[in-house]
Amino acid sequence: MIGRDAFAIPIICLVVTVSSLDNGLARTPPMGWMSWATFFCEIDCDKYPNHCINEKLYQDMADRLVSDGFLEAGYNRVHIDDCWMEKSREHGRLVADRKRF
Repeated sequence: MIGRDAFAIPIICLVVTVSSLDNGLARTPPMGWMSWATFFCEIDCDKYPNHCINEKLYQDMADRLVSDGFLEAGYNRVHIDDCWMEKSREHGRLVADRKRF
């Protein structure tokens, strides 16, 4: 009896049933632009006005997704990554940096 169970259990573990909706979602990973890959956490907009994390940067990149044809290729997200928030904030809540956004 143990010999048969020792064979059957690994076989059963290899058989996996997946339930999902046939609605086309998640056929590709989320695709878009993310600031961290290029700008890291550059927040000195006085020193680097065209290379810092600010509202204009995100607006420009969203426009570029459309104008450069990335939207048609499926890149339909602009990921707001790190460094958008105030460093010091009341009650510890995350709020956008008022100077940059």
